[in-house]
Amino acid sequence: MIALNKDDLTKKEAGSNGIAGRVRQANQARILAAAEQVFAQRGFAGATMAEIAAAADLPKANLHYYFGTKEALYLAVLEDILALWLDATDGIRADRHPAVALGGYIRAKMAHSRTRPLASKVFANELLHGAPHIRPYLALELRRRVEDKVPVIEGWIAQGLMDRVDAKHLFFSLWAMTQTYADFDVQIRAVLGVATLDEKDFSIATETVIRLILKGCGIALPNTEDH
Repeated sequence: MIALNKDDLTKKEAGSNGIAGRVRQANQARILAAAEQVFAQRGFAGATMAEIAAAADLPKANLHYYFGTKEALYLAVLEDILALWLDATDGIRADRHPAVALGGYIRAKMAHSRTRPLASKVFANELLHGAPHIRPYLALELRRRVEDKVPVIEGWIAQGLMDRVDAKHLFFSLWAMTQTYADFDVQIRAVLGVATLDEKDFSIATETVIRLILKGCGIALPNTEDH
């Protein structure tokens, strides 16, 4: 591979009809996916831009062109993960039955644990080290998103659709129950005696978590037409 400087990259991507934008998006997505893998395996301190470039099969110069520094790339990976997870809360709305809304949220989070387990590991590793890079984001954006959903849950409680629970602590339980299938998959696989968790394993896990949450919150299962 031949490393390209910034001017070379600009010329290379300067096509018409949105070609430049598509090239940029494709390269950034490729780099983020590779960085997610390397950061999950090495942690922020142990990862190098050279290793990430090799995983992306791109020159290291491309990484610096798009993201600048290793820390900026790491933050981009974390922001991508959090955006994915926060988007999953969109279905928690006052006009939906809590069984449908919470069940949908659990399904989405479990799907992320299955398809993006390394993303969860990157996030968990950051938190285990005291969240030095994303503490402000957690205190602002994540906190705001949870606080936006608190009135929804309290509204369901007021309507008698679920038992009284602390909404914020409910979210903590939801995160722990779903993300454990990515963060501690080694433990789960060892107990189940399998080399990998397949679709059936995740299906059983998802339905188990949903049932535990709904039963624990005193939420009746909705009618089929409510799904």
